[in-house]
Amino acid sequence: MRYLITGGAGFIGSHLVDRLIADGHSVDVYDNLSTGSLDNVRRYLDHPRFELCVGDILDFDRMRPFAERADRIVHLAAAVGVRLIMEKPVETITTNVGGTEVVLKLASEREIPVLIASTSEVYGKLQDTEDGLASLGEDSDWRLGPTSKRRWAYACSKAMDEFLALAYADEKQLPVICARFFNTVGPRQSGEYGMVIPRFVQRAMLGEPIVVYGDGDQSRCFNHVADAVEGVVRLLNEPKAYGEVFNVGNTNEITIGDLARRVRELSHSDSEIQFVPFSEVFAHGFEDMRRRTPDLTKIHRLVGYQPKHSIDEIIMSVIDYFKHNSVPI
Repeated sequence: MRYLITGGAGFIGSHLVDRLIADGHSVDVYDNLSTGSLDNVRRYLDHPRFELCVGDILDFDRMRPFAERADRIVHLAAAVGVRLIMEKPVETITTNVGGTEVVLKLASEREIPVLIASTSEVYGKLQDTEDGLASLGEDSDWRLGPTSKRRWAYACSKAMDEFLALAYADEKQLPVICARFFNTVGPRQSGEYGMVIPRFVQRAMLGEPIVVYGDGDQSRCFNHVADAVEGVVRLLNEPKAYGEVFNVGNTNEITIGDLARRVRELSHSDSEIQFVPFSEVFAHGFEDMRRRTPDLTKIHRLVGYQPKHSIDEIIMSVIDYFKHNSVPI
């Protein structure tokens, strides 16, 4: 098959390119290289089953010929990362909602199956209270903060992506899947936009203080990018997945404070761990949430998805990558 991957030069996108090329497919990557990197796909530039187009996701006409020849589309292009969201809220909203609308319009012209990348951010603060859910299921309600808190603009933009995708599925019978990614981590991910594990690893390896935002008691579940890619491939190969929303993540939970200590230990670092209030790092309008734990029952039952990588394996994959690559912090 021929795949079109928007944001294919990015972190998750480039790993998906690896998988699809290895499986014998042809891949077109459409990316503006703003947060993605040419280095992530450079080895494929002369490959007969690969083509890169550098362009804006909002440019309907430029992307059209690539969509017209695609058998499947994976839409990963988005404004991502906490720091980018806080610093460029207009770009976040217009890129995420407008880009998804362009992709869905193009896909609907030929009824091309499409997977839309969403995020665990859409759940908001649903687990923040003592009586919060044990894990977050695809049909769980939202619990977002006020519009004055800028972080929730990102959550709302991705939720609107899902609304659009499911509307196209219902109204135009477009075969579409929404995948909610939970804290995906691995080689090629940069800490430049607030991604926590690569930021911790790079500081530990440089012997600099490992800075934990907040009190460190907030917890997350981290998923290796290879497991996330496996989930995407399995969903795209299952017709019963169309018209549905799926969590794609890992259920192993760790506090950010413990994560910092684990990174320090595995990297054999003497770095100090510092705790800094969110108010000293981000502009006004930032809120964090205490937990973010996925329920993977739905995706496991349908396609047998089961993440394989432990948190130590995830951290070590990032350490090994940083040992051999120079990546902005």
